[in-house]
Amino acid sequence: MALTRYNPWQEMNSLQRQLNRLFDDALTPESWSDFNNLSRVPAAEITEKNDALHLKLEVPGMEAKDLDIQVMADRVAISGERKSETKSEDSGKTRSEFRYGKFSRVIPLPVKIQNTNVTAEYKDGILNLTLPKSEAEKNKVVKINLGEAKNQTA
Repeated sequence: MALTRYNPWQEMNSLQRQLNRLFDDALTPESWSDFNNLSRVPAAEITEKNDALHLKLEVPGMEAKDLDIQVMADRVAISGERKSETKSEDSGKTRSEFRYGKFSRVIPLPVKIQNTNVTAEYKDGILNLTLPKSEAEKNKVVKINLGEAKNQTA
């Protein structure tokens, strides 16, 4: 009976080869079209002022009619669909990294707003919403009690 030395890295090397084979098979140029169907949520930026919240959403390449915006007292829901352009070319191939398809996003708001007085502007792929704060939020004053400071002398 022959003794063989145990190599603990042999199993790790085998696992590494299997993972490499998996990624090589999955990420071929033919499978890139599958990744274009992933939904993309628009980036958002929210700024709080004394009387209103300003919400900015990045939705480039879309028309205003393709956006659905719903404003509630405590959140904003936006959804839409970026439709693909169909071109037919007789010569050559086209590889596109543009993302098409439906998206939706719900953004919770840090304060209650008056959802009946919201104004919106859409320009150059940026949607700007001005969300006025509710009267209760505007007049909210928080008093902080530090307690009585006692000077003790010995």
